[in-house]
Order: sequence, then structure tokens, then C-alpha cells
Amino acid sequence: MLNSYFADLHIHIGRDMDNKPVKITASNKLTLTNILKEAGRRKGIEMVGVIDSQAPAVQQEMMQLLEKGKARLLTDGGIRFENVTLIMGAEIEIYDDNCQGPLHVLCYFPTLESIQKFTTWLKCRMTNIHLSSQRYYGTAKELQSKVKELDGLFIPAHVFTPFKSVYGKGVKQSLTEVFDPDLIDAIELGLSSDTEMADQIKELHLYTYVTNSDSHSLAKIGREYQQIMMKEASFKELSFALHEINGRKIIANFGMNPKLGKYYTTVCQSCFTAVPFRTTQCPTCQSKKIINGVYDRINELKNSNNKKNGRPPYYYQVPLEYLPGLGPKTFEKLLQTFGTEMNVLHHASFEQLQKVVPMKLAKTIIDMRNGKQQVEAGGGGKYGRIKK
Repeated sequence: MLNSYFADLHIHIGRDMDNKPVKITASNKLTLTNILKEAGRRKGIEMVGVIDSQAPAVQQEMMQLLEKGKARLLTDGGIRFENVTLIMGAEIEIYDDNCQGPLHVLCYFPTLESIQKFTTWLKCRMTNIHLSSQRYYGTAKELQSKVKELDGLFIPAHVFTPFKSVYGKGVKQSLTEVFDPDLIDAIELGLSSDTEMADQIKELHLYTYVTNSDSHSLAKIGREYQQIMMKEASFKELSFALHEINGRKIIANFGMNPKLGKYYTTVCQSCFTAVPFRTTQCPTCQSKKIINGVYDRINELKNSNNKKNGRPPYYYQVPLEYLPGLGPKTFEKLLQTFGTEMNVLHHASFEQLQKVVPMKLAKTIIDMRNGKQQVEAGGGGKYGRIKK
């Protein structure tokens, strides 16, 4: 029997068990154990991908949880902690001779043993294995082959972001310039794009899309996520879902309206004036710090007017903390009443919400559930915002 599970597969580690930094820009509270507790107890997310699991100290914390009986290895891959499955992964930066610029990829592994073998292999090809998103010295295709040798999954990360992504910096026109397309398991869209935008690029019709938070803090876990139909929350079942085997599949993507992303429009980074795509100097302040927008880049690459048949729906959604008028005390009150953020976002009725929060806020939550947000577009590294 298949059931649905919520999954966020791109979460960073801020500090390891020795309180040393892993993702330097991430919150100190973003430890492995805290991630698992936050995801399961407060967010209601049943599968998390921790993409700094190649760090030896992070692996040590996993072993400690297993030794203390707080977690257990799953037969079909992954580690179960309470009601959450940990999928072990690594975000890697590639910049080989075929790349126009650096790009990030996500590599996931079924077992602690397999990611430990990956760590050993990476140590000879990376300056600092202890830190997140580090430069790998080798070709993209060699990395793909190693991931597959270890029975892993390979997913290009946030593929349209202007910095460190396949289409943002990595290639001129096609991911085949860098990757073996047959060794890609899915495509991560990123915060400034959605299914409809991505499907304007024909070569992406081959792949399942994943939507993940790229979380740098506990609060941002579940900023974007997916609902997956699987037999259980395990690595093997996730792999089946990404390839739509035996009814396993992603049944819905949940993400921010792309206009809320930091890089939707082409903007001058100095004065945040919107400028035409490929502008080299801002007409307002004469700055040359122009960041090309995802919307414009996709239009440049566009070669299809058709959406791939069978794509799951993409629902615009934001974490509760983003909503105007919803402060920390109200957030805690909602969790005390409904248990998890997923319950508030997906299951609580207007009548139930109205008993806990003001009517206007209850309506805002329901409107968001139905995709009725009014937003102002972001760009140049500045997030868009929800209109009050």
C-alpha cells in the first residue's frame, strides 16, 4: 500500500557535534539532531535530505545517534529518527573544463557505509571535506560515475540561480555540455522558478522536478518541499518515486511563488533598479553589478511551449513565518493546536483556524493554500514580498 510523505531534500548543517562550522553561512542551531527534531516534531516533514553528510563529524553524530538507540538504519536505505527518515547527501561544487562557471549538484547515498566511501574518495579531490558545498577537483561526469558506483542519486541543484547553477553559470545552452544526461535522477528547480517555467526547456522534460528549501536555518526547513507517494519513507522508495516506478511518484510540489525569490528579475545589485536582461551598466547609478534574473534567463533558453504530460501540480506556498501579521507567539499557538506546520498548511479548516487566530489571518492562510497570494517580485539578491 502506498502512502504520501512530505520531503525536503536540501538542508544544510550549520554546526557539527563539536560546534565547528560546516556551512559557514548557516545558523549555529542547525545541527543534525536539531534538524531531525524540527522536521518531525514541528514541521511535520517525514523525509529530510541533509546535504552536508559527507563531513566526517556529521557522520560521527549519525553513528552516535545509532549507538544510543535514538536512530536506526533502514533496510531500504536511510536512517530513521523518530518519525523522520534522514537521506544522507552532499552538495558539491563543480567547475571543470566544460563549465562556463561553477555549479552545484546534490549527491545522495543509501547507507552510512556508502557515504563514508564517498567521503574517502572526495578527500583526494577536495581541499576541505569538513565544510559544505566545497569545490571538487575533477570532471562532472567522473563525479556522476562515482555516485552511481555507490548506488547514489545525482541531482543538479537550484538549476536556474544566477550563481553556481547549471543554467545560471554552468552551461551556454544545454546540460549535456557538462553532464551525462542518463546519469541524472531529477532536477532541483530552486526558489526563483516553478514547473511551468522550467518546462519551457525541452531537455528538462526527461526529469522529475524536486522543490527543496536549501535551508540555512531551522525556520526555513520546509520553505519548499514535495509530497511523494511511496510505500515507506526510505532511500529505495525515493529512488523509485523520482523515476516513477510502480506507482511511486511525486504527487505535488510546494514552493514559493518564483517572484518571491531573490533572483526572479534582472536587477542592479547596487540600487535595486530593474534593468533589461544582459544590461552591462545600470542607467540609474552606473554600477556594473547587474544580476541577471531567472525569468529572463529561461526566456533566453526557451525552446518548448508544452508542459510535460503528467507533471504534478505546483502549489505556491510560503512558511507560516512569512505571512504578514503572524508572529512567533501566534506561530507557537498554531503548533500547540494543530501539532505541525504541515497540519496548519494542509488540513486545518477556516473554521478551525478562526478559533485560534484572527479571522483576517485565518483567511490569509486559506488564501495561500489556494494560491491567491499577491506578491511583489524580487531580484538582485533581495527577496520579493507578500503584499498585505
